[in-house]
Amino acid sequence: MLRRVYLVAEANPSTVCVFTSSRPKGNIQFLNSVPGFQPSGMDSHHPSPEYSSLLLAGPRAGALKQAHARIIVTGHSRSLPFITKLATLAVAAGAAPYAHLLATSHPAPDSFLFSSLTRTAAHHGLPVAAIAFYRILLSAALPFSSFTFTAVAKACADLSAIRTGTAIHAHSILLGFGSDRFVLTALLVLYSKCGQLGVARKLFDAIRDRSVVAWNAMISGYEQNGLAERAIEVYKEMQAVKAVPDSMTFVATLSACAQAGALDLGREVDRRIVSERMDISVFLGSALVNMYARCGVVDKARRWFDALQERNVVTWTSMIAGYGMHGHGHEAIKLFHLMRREGPPPNHVTFVAVLSACAHAGLVMEGRDAFACMKRIYGLVPRIEHYCSMVDMFGRAGLLDEAMQFISDYMPGEPGPEVWTAVLGACKMHKNFNLGVEVAERLIALEPENPSYHVLLSNIYALSGKMHHVEKVRNTMIKRRLKKQIGFSLIELGGTSHLFRMGEKSHPQTTEIYQYLEELIHRISAAGYMPETESVLHELEEEEREGALRYHSEKLAVAYGLMMSVGSTTPIRVIKNLRICGDCHLAIKFMSSVENREIVVRDKHRFHHFKDGKCSCLEYW
Repeated sequence: MLRRVYLVAEANPSTVCVFTSSRPKGNIQFLNSVPGFQPSGMDSHHPSPEYSSLLLAGPRAGALKQAHARIIVTGHSRSLPFITKLATLAVAAGAAPYAHLLATSHPAPDSFLFSSLTRTAAHHGLPVAAIAFYRILLSAALPFSSFTFTAVAKACADLSAIRTGTAIHAHSILLGFGSDRFVLTALLVLYSKCGQLGVARKLFDAIRDRSVVAWNAMISGYEQNGLAERAIEVYKEMQAVKAVPDSMTFVATLSACAQAGALDLGREVDRRIVSERMDISVFLGSALVNMYARCGVVDKARRWFDALQERNVVTWTSMIAGYGMHGHGHEAIKLFHLMRREGPPPNHVTFVAVLSACAHAGLVMEGRDAFACMKRIYGLVPRIEHYCSMVDMFGRAGLLDEAMQFISDYMPGEPGPEVWTAVLGACKMHKNFNLGVEVAERLIALEPENPSYHVLLSNIYALSGKMHHVEKVRNTMIKRRLKKQIGFSLIELGGTSHLFRMGEKSHPQTTEIYQYLEELIHRISAAGYMPETESVLHELEEEEREGALRYHSEKLAVAYGLMMSVGSTTPIRVIKNLRICGDCHLAIKFMSSVENREIVVRDKHRFHHFKDGKCSCLEYW
């Protein structure tokens, strides 16, 4: 049976070639028409053959060109409804240039045509095309709708095109859409994704009837820009007004809980997900695994991981990273091998998690194997994070010569500050002062205004007994007005976070906290604790050093937690923004013993689980 095939020329939509074929007709999937669209001369019960050919073609570029050819042959080439439907399907098929050609070739295109193309492009992952169609609509001086602005704002958000987005925002206000809640919500998403949280919050506050999309955008905007506490505040505000969350609300909130260490709220969200019998998508499941792992409950993270029916690379990587942060290097490696057998292929982030786990557990051989298989098996080119993890692994294991050799033999180009910082930490840990001074001076040359490098150099000099060099470094810091990063510790009790800094006296229970801490230090001293005065500034006298150590932020936070939960067996959980110092590490080990309580501290790099006078890190931190 002969079949006639019409082909429209790509460069000239009015030129048609006709071919015949004896090949049997294949299966074609029917699609619904655009809501509200109906070409003239037909009704929904008896569509014309030309319109049927469009439905038959669907979002497939080749079939659409044949349908276009048929439209031209049958004299419907000037029908705007036909061209609108054809061009919209072409965009959905990923053929935006062909759709552009169709639209601009029509003698009288209207606003609906270009608005439809803008919306379709934005929602099919073609943000550049969406902005191009918006600009055609603008240059043609055609009317705009709120849906056009919503679509083009989404396109700008996908591209993080803040300058274009700001111009579109101004245009929407100029045309009277400044208070439209759909437009405001789309712009809120744009500003949140671009880190303009001040503007995003103003838009959020201006929306009277907020949709769940608006709430989600504000929560995730804060969370993705490192403001987890603000994200949690928005979630609680959402609860207060009884707005109904969806799974994406919980994903963003759980991510904020993971960042802030807000375990109580994370558990509350978990209970709500279970009680409402929500569908656990791969994104929600990954968020639950990540939250529990980063809040110190790695066993619960693993239970969720095992319960998930679908796991993606993020889920596997979150669980591996969780094991690594808790010092469970062997478990991380076992899970990595299971992932290689049964899960998705590991990506760059997975290998960072694996190498970090090896570094924190002294698994040098396993780390070498993982690094080697990155490129050999998976074709992944190592990045600076992988090189840095390898150097850190060698350094922590005391293999400083191998660390330097690795930098020399494997690293492309000049090593950055991250690599030298890893070496410097190892030098301090293993008391290799000569190399430590050399590395610290390299770091200062790379980033002379970074105060942490000067502090590290000062400590290296002090540990090696070169006090005149300590004074020179300190004077340099004073002259350049460089100040050490202020450390703080957070503890969450009853859903409320309490922040402590060294010598903190603004807490309403300061007197009781200090009195309890004094009694606690007296008890652990009787048990054998002696302050490690090397952990503080070396220009202080011995007595002053002990005083400075006594009121470190993590000691105050732990003391407050113990004081407020006398008789409880629940672990004390503290989050610190810097690396825990040697003296606090020692003191909290004794506290866990004399109080018979588990104390969990999450510092800048990892978790420390203190129990019965021991730490899970086995002094390898």
